[in-house]
Amino acid sequence: MEERLQKLIAAAGIASRRHAEEMIAAGKVTVNGEVVREQGTKADPARDHIKVRGRLINPLLESREKTYVLLNKPRGYLTALSDPEGRPLVSELVPHSLGRLHPVGRLDFNTEGLLILTNDGELTNYVTSARNHVEKVYEVKVKGMPPEAQIERLRRGVRLDDGVKTAPARITKTDETKTNTWFEVVLREGRNQQIRRMFDSIGHSVVKLRRVAIGPVTAEGILIGQCRHLTPAEVKRLKGGGAKASKGGGAAAAGTPRRGVAGGGAVKRGASSPGTRRPTRKGAAKRRTGQGGGAGKLK
Repeated sequence: MEERLQKLIAAAGIASRRHAEEMIAAGKVTVNGEVVREQGTKADPARDHIKVRGRLINPLLESREKTYVLLNKPRGYLTALSDPEGRPLVSELVPHSLGRLHPVGRLDFNTEGLLILTNDGELTNYVTSARNHVEKVYEVKVKGMPPEAQIERLRRGVRLDDGVKTAPARITKTDETKTNTWFEVVLREGRNQQIRRMFDSIGHSVVKLRRVAIGPVTAEGILIGQCRHLTPAEVKRLKGGGAKASKGGGAAAAGTPRRGVAGGGAVKRGASSPGTRRPTRKGAAKRRTGQGGGAGKLK
């Protein structure tokens, strides 16, 4: 994740932000071998080599304590760190004491479900890169009853309105009424509003959209609006260690939330009622609401 150079220098313990700005102005900072003098210049420690007075500070930044928070995002929050329109931000749903965390990928303003926030650029790059095949699982409610032939088109991949063809997806019908149909959709890529645009392409708009799993991690133990720390086992699996992170159904083996300590548990942040899902879909209510999990506080 790109951050301002003066902030990175301060995080590395080299100098205060004000002193870092002075060093930048004096030409004592380089990025990838190029002297940087412009204040506000950004760099990504996971990608760029940053030196202060000839000293590489990337190892110092790598030694910073990593924080990993799993948020069960409500509708009506923007997946961003700032917004000129003043809309509610997902960063407002996690304790400020955890420091500056960035979202791993994004969920639409009107989409709810799982979102990871972290200061670990390595995990962010791994989870969001399509080549690593980290599966994201969604529950989707659409208008009407799409014919099986149209759903098969979505499974194979369809060309969206921008001309890009989607990768193959796993799509399973889980419930239906006279007016709506529910599906479980598993993606290994994450284009802007991809699922909404996929179903729009076959004439059945999305009414509700919820992400219920990211690789091995599910919403068990946290209600909508709550968050908890990821366990070390979950972090390892998300980075491709141990069991394959792309296996979305493997979350139960990743460990349960740690409780009541500075490293774990769930903290309630305006959680909504768990009864908004249709209970007829097997096991879905438990996975979405996290019934049965512990609820300590993030610190």
